[in-house]
Amino acid sequence: MIPGEFIAKWRASELKERSAAQEHFIDVCRLLGEPTPAEADPTGDHYCFERGAVKDSGGGGWADVWKRHRFAWEYKGKHANLDAAFDQLRQYALALENPPLLIVSDMRRFQIRTNWTNSVSKTHEFELDDLVDGAVRDKLKWAMSDPDRLRPGETRQTLTERAARHFALLAQSLRDQGHGPEDVAHFVNRLVFCMFAEDVGLLPNDMFTRMLRRALQRPERFADLARKLFGAMSTGGEAGSRTWIGSTAGCSRTMPPSPWTRGRSRQHWRPLDWTGRASTPRSSARYSSGGSILIRGCSSDPTTRTGTRSCGSSIR
Repeated sequence: MIPGEFIAKWRASELKERSAAQEHFIDVCRLLGEPTPAEADPTGDHYCFERGAVKDSGGGGWADVWKRHRFAWEYKGKHANLDAAFDQLRQYALALENPPLLIVSDMRRFQIRTNWTNSVSKTHEFELDDLVDGAVRDKLKWAMSDPDRLRPGETRQTLTERAARHFALLAQSLRDQGHGPEDVAHFVNRLVFCMFAEDVGLLPNDMFTRMLRRALQRPERFADLARKLFGAMSTGGEAGSRTWIGSTAGCSRTMPPSPWTRGRSRQHWRPLDWTGRASTPRSSARYSSGGSILIRGCSSDPTTRTGTRSCGSSIR
């Protein structure tokens, strides 16, 4: 099957997930010159459709396609929420021998997420029309036959250390503007907590990410935007479609001005691309790095503020 045939067939398809999933995957195999599950493994021992699995939270389910030491693949219907599909697939990962790649698709969109232990997760996203590009098809082919070619180079530890360094620089910049060490530490750790809360779904609708993007465009609005968000999290209130009931204490303390009111601080946020989670999610960093951030913000000793010391505590 050539790319044009595959794209035309599945662009026109209106079949539901159950009716189309296996045929779609077989066509993917034909497109890539890879054997189908039945051709590669007639017994279904290491490569098959409908691999049974037990969720981490209990209860059974199925991975639509599974290949040992390669991938688990979950299909959903057209225009489905692929993030929700990934969350479902992730619950099966351990029961599926923790494959290095988790793939979700609605037959027109594809997401390949890396799942190596202690590596930063990376997501490769593309759509049906992108399959005309051989480099895009290669990603699917590597998923089937050579997943190590998709292995990210950065570990969670190095990402965490890099994040801690940038936050330490941010804290130092606020100290240089005259803010007290406790206020700086409290402020920075609230930012880290918001990143964690958004990644695990406590902050809905990318609320913190959208606030940061607005503040990068208009730094003078940062303090007001952050105060409203922190206030809702501290005392209760409306946040998007969700009502907060005091998620984090102490958010009524004095707000430092925008960390971007001076150019030296703004640069500390850019390198980590905290608002671009699709390829490198913030959740890949260990949030216990907040312990080292807290020490650097609080300490009156310059060598501690700029060093690599950590108190080892987690953000709560």
